[in-house]
Amino acid sequence: MPTPATQTHRIVRIGLAGLGNVGAGVYKNLAKNAGLLRERTGCLLHVSKVAVRDLSRSRDCEVPEPILTTDWRDLVNDPKIDVIVELIGGTETAFELVSAALHAKKPVVTGNKALLAERGQELFALAEVNRTPIYFEAAVAGGIPIIQTVQEGFVGNHIRSIHGIINGTCNYILTRMRDAGISYQEALDEAQKLGYAEADPTLDVSGWDAAHKAIILASLSYGYWVKPEDVLVEGIQNIHLADMAFADKLGYGIKLLSVIRADAEGRVEVRTQPSLLPKSHILASVGGAYNAVLVNGDIVGETLFYGKGAGQDPTSSSVISDLAEAAATLVFGARHSGFVPHGLYGKGKPIDETVSHYYVRLSVDDKPGVLGKVATLFGDRGIGISSVVQPEDLSADHTHLVLMLDDAPLKVMREAIAAISAFDSVREAPVWLRVETME
Repeated sequence: MPTPATQTHRIVRIGLAGLGNVGAGVYKNLAKNAGLLRERTGCLLHVSKVAVRDLSRSRDCEVPEPILTTDWRDLVNDPKIDVIVELIGGTETAFELVSAALHAKKPVVTGNKALLAERGQELFALAEVNRTPIYFEAAVAGGIPIIQTVQEGFVGNHIRSIHGIINGTCNYILTRMRDAGISYQEALDEAQKLGYAEADPTLDVSGWDAAHKAIILASLSYGYWVKPEDVLVEGIQNIHLADMAFADKLGYGIKLLSVIRADAEGRVEVRTQPSLLPKSHILASVGGAYNAVLVNGDIVGETLFYGKGAGQDPTSSSVISDLAEAAATLVFGARHSGFVPHGLYGKGKPIDETVSHYYVRLSVDDKPGVLGKVATLFGDRGIGISSVVQPEDLSADHTHLVLMLDDAPLKVMREAIAAISAFDSVREAPVWLRVETME
């Protein structure tokens, strides 16, 4: 329905810092759906100034030269600009920019997961002091509205757990290894050619990109800011095709999984690592560069969120959603700074005390007594063995020995693996992965 001609719209002027892939998407899509946004928000969302590092660089969108600058301070210091969008990445300059904007009492929209994971506690304290909100939907899971859902949709729930596939690069690599039978390096090369992985993929494949997102989700869910040093992070670099094959034979798939949950004492565990998931579970079927987040609340039960976790359009969609919310805040007033601490939780569970089933693959001498020795070592530490796979190869003097283990604390598993590694009959470093039963 057309807006009556007599209705006036407030102009919300935006300072956009960063015109890379996501920044260009925000600029283009704000223009593309300007009319829709005007009707739904009652505001004209207008990009008034754009800060870039290099004026001469070719870009994915045409921006009028007069609104370009190479100094982000021009955005903060312009009294006409109402909202700052930070999409420059990194942590040092981004922290300066966001801090300056909050001091200037200008709402901030950011997609910077590393910034929030590492310095979010400082920034949200600053936001609270200045009564100026930070919006960060784009920081986790791209176009999936998981931040708003956890903050608002589940506000009446104790969050029992969150299990997430929240890095599209790793999910694409593991999917291709499984489906095409190609090596980790071949799948990584393919991901880079398709633009799913950066030239330097370390942040993704090391698990830290997903871990930063998990820290944000855990902090929102449990009301205290989780420290990066309290989080277990493992990457996918050491996943072999042999593990894919054995996992498949045993009824599992391998995913880079982020796990967040509180125990009966309110202690919170946060970890990201390659894990075996039952093929019957819906998360195991999430393929390619897609993300999925499974949230379990004490009232709502299990809910699943699925969609593209990265890319220009999905991520810019989340940024624009936050801009619309910021515009509403400017017109109708802020509800809170973006993070509300509380005292119901507040203590991390030591990683060594976290408990899981485990998958272990050993390359051992093919001779009598080896399996018995390994089984005795696990048994002496109270770790049960639920199944064993030992493929027969009469042409070799060594073999794979694959064991599925019952629940064990991480500390005990580490000690057991260290002891097994010292066996003369063990040819290579053991491969061991968590098994998530999802129960």
